[in-house]
Amino acid sequence: MINRRQFVGIAAGAGTSLVLTPQLLRALQQLDGTLIQRAIPSSGEKLPVIGLTLANHASCADQAALKEVLKALVDNGGRLLDTFHGNTQSDEITAKLATELGIQNKLFWSARVSPPGPPQPGPASARAQIEESLARYKVPKLDLVMVNANADPTHFEVMKEMKKEGRVRYIGVSSFGKELFPQLESLMRSEQIDFIGTRYALDYRHAEEKILPLAQERKIGVLTYFPFGGNGGMSCVASGLGLFARVGDRPLPNWAADFDAKSWAQFFAKYVVSHPAVTVVRGGTTKAKHMIDNIGGGIGRLPDEATRKRMAALIDSFPEPKPKLPPEVEAARAPGISLSAAILDRYVGEYKTASGFTATFRRDGDRLFVKPGNNPEAPLNARSETRFQDPRGPIFEFQLDAQGKVTGAVLEQGGQKTPLERK
Repeated sequence: MINRRQFVGIAAGAGTSLVLTPQLLRALQQLDGTLIQRAIPSSGEKLPVIGLTLANHASCADQAALKEVLKALVDNGGRLLDTFHGNTQSDEITAKLATELGIQNKLFWSARVSPPGPPQPGPASARAQIEESLARYKVPKLDLVMVNANADPTHFEVMKEMKKEGRVRYIGVSSFGKELFPQLESLMRSEQIDFIGTRYALDYRHAEEKILPLAQERKIGVLTYFPFGGNGGMSCVASGLGLFARVGDRPLPNWAADFDAKSWAQFFAKYVVSHPAVTVVRGGTTKAKHMIDNIGGGIGRLPDEATRKRMAALIDSFPEPKPKLPPEVEAARAPGISLSAAILDRYVGEYKTASGFTATFRRDGDRLFVKPGNNPEAPLNARSETRFQDPRGPIFEFQLDAQGKVTGAVLEQGGQKTPLERK
């Protein structure tokens, strides 16, 4: 058996441009069999159990590599492409890649009603976001549209209307963490929804307590996030591969062969897929070889309940590793210089890119905080009077005119500089 690290090493020997041939698949992963499909409870339509998101990577990863990832998904039987927690820039790149591959109509498009930046209440905002997604992806209808569990209630009415109009096929509600499970559970009981979206993995099993059983009871489809642990983090900074760090160099247990898991990635994915409430598992990656590995988690036998408990016990027996961050992230977390409240206050407000990404800044005491898009808020480290660094890596350089008035900012991330206009 090979683990993900060994798989990466073998694949690297194939060259930087990985050709996804049947021979390579057999040599590396032995993906014998067909990708499992599950019925969407509200309709009976079958959906392959392994899906993909590019949302956390599309704006800063190599687009040629991402195109290979998307091609690997479709070539190997996958359909779901989820853009739920991306921003406008990454959504546009995802749409561009799908268009270049000519696969828009082969995909099961999952989108959101939650514009980047602060929540925008009201039905007009919801309808506009859906219409923008339809135009961006060049499709006549979206397969699935979901809102956050704490969204404006009028957004549900818009989704219902657009479902009746034939512009949306399925509607749902999502919670990325247990903090919103009470709201999610309430909506599952009160609304006629087709899907829920929830974080679920071997190291994050909270959904097993109430959410997944309720989904079975209410006949609601389940789209799960972060099957490899972690929480995704910010684009290109946190990998979200928490479970890989937890198992480290440990060998895959021999009994994983009993449910056809040939790598740790498949071990993790099969745990999630094997829950009877789960319809489809959505993971993110920037490498085609990892996409192929992930798909193997939806092929062959699945663990039974006794084996699932054994899998959970094994992972629980491994101590959680101390975070090992890239050097650039360690540098980003270095303490900043001290600035006066007057200097910090001049930067407070909202800033927006041409593509729609919004960064919101506020001051609390002697620190400036940023909330970039849909990512969590973080304190910034001041590198100069105008230059501030997010501890997750990105840098914000504020622009001043001759009179010292702040006119905008520049976001530096992944080797790219993106101007932001002050709203």
